[in-house]
Amino acid sequence: MVFRGRDAFDLARDADFDRLFSEVSPTAVINAAAYTAVDRAESDAAAAFALNRDAPARIAQACANRRLPLVHFSTDFVFDGTKAEPYREDDRRNPLNVYGRSKAEGEDAVAAAGGVHAVLRTSWVYSSVGSNFVRTMLRLAAEKQEVRVVDDQIGRPTSARDCADAALLAVKRMLQGESLGLVHVAGEGEASWAELAEEIFRHEALAGRRRPVLKPISTAEYGSVAARPANSRLNTGRAAEILGWQAPPWRYSLAACLAEIERGS
Repeated sequence: MVFRGRDAFDLARDADFDRLFSEVSPTAVINAAAYTAVDRAESDAAAAFALNRDAPARIAQACANRRLPLVHFSTDFVFDGTKAEPYREDDRRNPLNVYGRSKAEGEDAVAAAGGVHAVLRTSWVYSSVGSNFVRTMLRLAAEKQEVRVVDDQIGRPTSARDCADAALLAVKRMLQGESLGLVHVAGEGEASWAELAEEIFRHEALAGRRRPVLKPISTAEYGSVAARPANSRLNTGRAAEILGWQAPPWRYSLAACLAEIERGS
């Protein structure tokens, strides 16, 4: 498996696709690149659409031209969060913000290229590296006596490692020549952001570190620039059916991630 980051590959340059495919000769492509600064996207729409719509269109066309399967990641933010149940793949999209609209148009662009593809929608992704909710909560726990976290948005926290497992299963299936279309992949079980934070702080206390006071607040109190869906839960039944994939309970995957961070610190 070969990885390429922004320092070695410019998604806006068609010549970079030709060079990369010549160097690597891949059997499949997984695109995990995205503009994910949700609030900043409201005032930087051009950049969000360039990375979340235009770049996937180029990648998908390059893959279709070479008959390479493509896995592309999308988001729960293509939905407005008003549904009472978890969202299915065929539910109507109605994004509330620029980020969600750019990702929805990216989904369409990947499908329009006509190649063998899978669009994996996921939610509340965290990892032991990079910038994400888990690492932010760990930093705040070390710095603050009280941490305010939204408790009226619910979703399915998802480990990046679990996403990677789903992507590899999708590639294996598509190498048989079959497009998978939209597939939801998310952690097992649900939580609010405040419940996720509380679990992180509980692990910190068990490790002998300071446990801050958690203050649950509403979305309105938090005052985000971009509107966010109140319900981000994704129904993952199709992933289980066609990929044989089901994530572990989110608390299990979170504990594994925290242990990985602990080992690396």
